[in-house]
Amino acid sequence: QVQLVESGGGLVQAGGSLRLSCAASGRSFSRFAMGWFRQAPGKEREFVAAISWRGYNTNYLDSVKGRFTISRDNAKNTVYLQMNSLKPEDTAVYYCAATPDYSKITDATRYDYWGQGTQVTVSS
Repeated sequence: QVQLVESGGGLVQAGGSLRLSCAASGRSFSRFAMGWFRQAPGKEREFVAAISWRGYNTNYLDSVKGRFTISRDNAKNTVYLQMNSLKPEDTAVYYCAATPDYSKITDATRYDYWGQGTQVTVSS
């Protein structure tokens, strides 16, 4: 029912910035909490950031706290991930996802809808 499409990935030097966008279809977008996850080759998928459906509550992976900011614009059906001070260990495919509740926001199994991902590569 919900389609998610990520964009904004690319190649950047360490210390640089990128802003990822996730465009959603469906008229119930504003009722979903949104999350960002990432996965590097040969590694498990890990939680990065999440935001509640009204945007008042956010949660972050400790290693990105203070560097990444998640936000949403429900009028545009879009969620963003602003990434600053990027490090080589941030290199991964980044996925946005949607869940109808915020009870276990860091658990990937609680998310019902996923985008196809966008590649972020940070060079040293």
